Amino acid sequence: MGRGKIVIRRIDNSTSRQVTFSKRRKGLIKKAKELAILCDAEVGLVIFSSTGKLYEFASTSMKSVIEKYLKSKEEHQQLLNPASEVTFWQREAAILRHQLQNLQENHRQLMGQELYGLGVKDLQNIENRLEISLKGIRMKKEQLLTDEIQEINQKGSLIHEENMELHKKIIAIRQENMELYKKLYGTRDMDPASQNTLNIPFAISSTSGEVSNVPVQLQLSQPSQ
Repeated sequence: MGRGKIVIRRIDNSTSRQVTFSKRRKGLIKKAKELAILCDAEVGLVIFSSTGKLYEFASTSMKSVIEKYLKSKEEHQQLLNPASEVTFWQREAAILRHQLQNLQENHRQLMGQELYGLGVKDLQNIENRLEISLKGIRMKKEQLLTDEIQEINQKGSLIHEENMELHKKIIAIRQENMELYKKLYGTRDMDPASQNTLNIPFAISSTSGEVSNVPVQLQLSQPSQ
């Protein structure tokens, strides 16, 4: 049988109340640990018993959790207040404007502009940043060239394979022609030079349809490697 439904109200018996508090406190802390680990959440748990005893758990540190909570609550309250919201966005705009000015200044310095007033150490830092940037650009360029070379080599291999297949087909066609020639004119021995030249004794005239006595030679071209 299933457990009966427990009525959520204060337990009158002090002993039962203390036992229930101990069990549920341990279960609550266990659930908080699991939530922090499984969900990568920042969890802070504070418990005071009826006697005023403190029990706490924090996934990082209780101080950082409380500071984060107070900051988030303050920002939330500022967003609810129109005047505070305007102040908040003005402060954010000022921060972004300052960051933009720093980026523009760094960009001009990297381009070799507005270097007056900089010391040797500052110039060395700019030079080191440029060298690091150039190194990254060269590595990217070499990688692109290497990829292009590999792609060209692959295409060359495919073209070479296609040429080999065409060469095999030409050899097969030549052998078929030789077999047809043997069937037409007998199985007499043929010299190696006649494998590339088929001597047909007579040709048919295209105008009169008569057989001509002039021999016709068919030359098979050699396939290029």
